[in-house]
Amino acid sequence: MSKQEFNQLTELEKLFIMKEWENKIVFESTIVRNAVLNAEQNMNRKKNSRFIELHKKRQKKMDRNYTTNALQVILANEELEGKLWVDQIYNANGLRKPRKQ
Repeated sequence: MSKQEFNQLTELEKLFIMKEWENKIVFESTIVRNAVLNAEQNMNRKKNSRFIELHKKRQKKMDRNYTTNALQVILANEELEGKLWVDQIYNANGLRKPRKQ
């Protein structure tokens, strides 16, 4: 942003920019603090205790009804049409089909 563009901003817009910059600084310092505390806690953990991860892995829970219904539809479709779609993918990519072991 050039100085001319900055001067064209209203005071309210400038305040919003300053507030977002402040939020960014707070967020970054919080992340660094959490990393340091986590590293210190892991360094001082008891022998044979679990390592504490910095970020928890978030994974959505599986919807069993949706998954079972989708699997039934796929299996029914394969019974009707077969697995020709697999051969078409290999042929389109110039690959040969892997052998069954």
